Amino acid sequence: MGIFSKSEKKEELVLVFDIGSSSVGGALFYMQKSGIPKIIFSIREMIALEEEFDFGRFLSLTMKTLGVVANKISMAGLGAPNKIFCVLSSPWYASQNRIIKFKKNTPFIFSRKFADSLIQKEISIFEKECSAEYTHPGNNIRLIELKNMKTSLNGYAALEPMNQKAKELEMSIFISMSPEEILGKIEDVMGKYFHRKDIKFSSFAMASFAVARDIFAHQDNFLLVDIGGEITDISMIKKDALCGSISFPKGRNFMIREIANFLNCTLDEAKSFISIYKNGHASESVNKKIEPFINKLKTEWLGKFQESLVDFSNNISIPASVFITVDQDLADFFAEIIKNEQYSQYMLAEMKFKVVFLGAQMLHGFAVFQKNAIRDPFIIIESVYINRFFS
Repeated sequence: MGIFSKSEKKEELVLVFDIGSSSVGGALFYMQKSGIPKIIFSIREMIALEEEFDFGRFLSLTMKTLGVVANKISMAGLGAPNKIFCVLSSPWYASQNRIIKFKKNTPFIFSRKFADSLIQKEISIFEKECSAEYTHPGNNIRLIELKNMKTSLNGYAALEPMNQKAKELEMSIFISMSPEEILGKIEDVMGKYFHRKDIKFSSFAMASFAVARDIFAHQDNFLLVDIGGEITDISMIKKDALCGSISFPKGRNFMIREIANFLNCTLDEAKSFISIYKNGHASESVNKKIEPFINKLKTEWLGKFQESLVDFSNNISIPASVFITVDQDLADFFAEIIKNEQYSQYMLAEMKFKVVFLGAQMLHGFAVFQKNAIRDPFIIIESVYINRFFS
């Protein structure tokens, strides 16, 4: 059995929750010194989809689903986790890449104290922006991630900048934050089922970036497209650094709601219509009726995708490699939309888009599983990220 032999079971047991905009996943895994997590239990529950999107109701349903997942993991009786992580997708956090520039005529020493003072200013600016946009008065924002993506001194990348002299400094930092109201509710659920609230929060944007960068080490420029239930997130990576993220409020659920309205049917019936159409099993009459409307919805989603890439470009070419994360059943559907896109990949991108689905098959070998653990690509990405960067 090698590294997964019985003696390795003393490795640290970790619990991770994946909180998205269409479902909540959870898993228990052993951190392995090899960097390959051993997932012993995993589960995913869908968040109830409603005809009208209301954020307060959506938050309540998400916490209810989180409770169901936490309860099932707790009842599995596989041991108490040493650490608990929650990886958030949009809309549960906001992130921003910020560029810090500093220049003096005389040399200065790059120290930790000096760097911290510059970074704190950027955090304060972003915190004010988030407070104004995402929360109501009196609800605070909490920093959940701060990553220094790249530091350059005198125009050159500096891997070990501490105590170095320079006249020019440029730092690229990634910041993510979430409202205390949301994080507090998550911590309350953890307290109920696991009697602890010391949760480490992270963003799916950072987790997927770190893992994709390791898997595709030869690619230093790429796009990450995460298509959730309510929101699509796009992150651009240039020269191995996460240099920006953009979101737009169209995920898979907008298509389900629009089809339901168009056909005057229930949401579950709309899901079925989309499924049979996508799989080529629709009758000729059904196909004739819904195909033009689905093409219209594809165009709407693509329009928002293109707008995001235009916002990204700003005299910078868009990477041609596109890695997408989405529920397995719609992977080909959205991959084809992006591949067939006509404007951005010829006007803005380096070359024609090459789309890769980060599914369980692509991630094969990056985690091992006990027989009762489902091969959930989101859980795999997050477990690998935690194992490699928090062990």
